Amino acid sequence: MTSDPFGTLRKALWIGGAPWSGKSTVARLLAARHGLTTYHHDDRIRPASPPDDVPAGDQLTAVLAEFRQRFEWALDDLRALTSPRPIVAEGRGLRPELVAPLVDSPSRMVVLVPTELFRQHQLRHRADEPAIPRQRTRLTRDRMLAAQAVRSARELGIRVIEVDGKLGPAAVTDVVADHFRPYLDA
Repeated sequence: MTSDPFGTLRKALWIGGAPWSGKSTVARLLAARHGLTTYHHDDRIRPASPPDDVPAGDQLTAVLAEFRQRFEWALDDLRALTSPRPIVAEGRGLRPELVAPLVDSPSRMVVLVPTELFRQHQLRHRADEPAIPRQRTRLTRDRMLAAQAVRSARELGIRVIEVDGKLGPAAVTDVVADHFRPYLDA
């Protein structure tokens, strides 16, 4: 077990998952509604993207290894974060297999992943729409990251929430808040 003298890691609420699933938005809304302190892992620790000409499987392996290494930095950040309020930590680097050993219950984490249709919608409507031919490998890697997060979460009994765009950010936050209700009411 990782050192956690103040119980910060054990008591945190965790939102992990795939790129483009709304993790940051949900964490911000959840914090505003329930008086939580947020930790945005991806804002603090952004992994370097391998070159686009590296095969997606090799990119996935490299990114997951970097997530493991940088997870220790996130733990240091969270241990140093002093707040009288509960903490919600979010980011794609907060993988189920890394978080699960730290928490007292798998219900302290959710994994958000976009459905393929929602991912395609975002690709068409985002202002920073990637140049598809040039970044196809990265998009494939992101799909693989999502699939790996889902497999890991399900093996560990962590809830997976598929974001399909039918619910807006506030409604997805309602679903996450309902999941975390025992900790939000405590």
